Amino acid sequence: MSNADQPPYPLCDLALSRRLERSEGRSSARFVETRARLFPGSGAQWIEVAGAYAMFDGPVSPITQTFGLGLFEKVTPADMETIEAFFRDRGAPVFHEVSPLADSSSLALLTERGYRPFEFTNILFRPIWPGVRLSAARNDRIRVRAIGEDEVDTWSNTAARGWREFAEVAGQVAELGRVSVNIPGAVGFLAELDARPIATGTLLMSDGVALLAGASTVPEARKQGAQLMLLEARLRHAAEAGCDLAMMGATPGSASQRNAERNGFRIAYTRIKWRLP
Repeated sequence: MSNADQPPYPLCDLALSRRLERSEGRSSARFVETRARLFPGSGAQWIEVAGAYAMFDGPVSPITQTFGLGLFEKVTPADMETIEAFFRDRGAPVFHEVSPLADSSSLALLTERGYRPFEFTNILFRPIWPGVRLSAARNDRIRVRAIGEDEVDTWSNTAARGWREFAEVAGQVAELGRVSVNIPGAVGFLAELDARPIATGTLLMSDGVALLAGASTVPEARKQGAQLMLLEARLRHAAEAGCDLAMMGATPGSASQRNAERNGFRIAYTRIKWRLP
């Protein structure tokens, strides 16, 4: 199939939101299960309450939150008590990332319980198919490939180097990377410039949806096309594995969002992240 014959974009409705949110939720659940397997002392665990997945991956992990709150079932005060106790008993803050297509009663319940919104994420998506190609020019000096089992440390260290100007999170990125590329079915991709590792990307697949994450480029090699080539490689790999949709999250108005939109992604909706003070 050529780009000109691409399949239509699905409507941005409740069905699409449920599909995207469940895919991310299941991928996050597999992350938590992998963390528990690799680091038994971490206490990593997840539960399902009223159709929402509540993840604990440590008190400061970005994975520690819920996905799908109010999207699959109406949430009751008793459900919220169960979720809040799950996090409280583990010494973790309570975060919910909520789709705008969730039942409106969820927002009322959150505000009644004292939650405050503090972060927005645009969820972007696009259809994919075998042989999909992006239109931007390539850098012939860059090679992109899926990593082997013996390259996890190389991948994780490269991802951390991409965040080295943010010293407070670089170490966390390295550890998150080691877990993510060990998730069953996950694929880590590495970009090399003249055979030197310079950028990373992760692909997680669930129910025909390809979740793109783990994007990182070392500072000295940015703006040379590595992330474009990583994006295309992951889209093609996912399509050949049977996925028909790709998704990613981006800060509204960010460079990541602009780059995604240049390459066929559309904004499906904007999620709001809530926290309990």
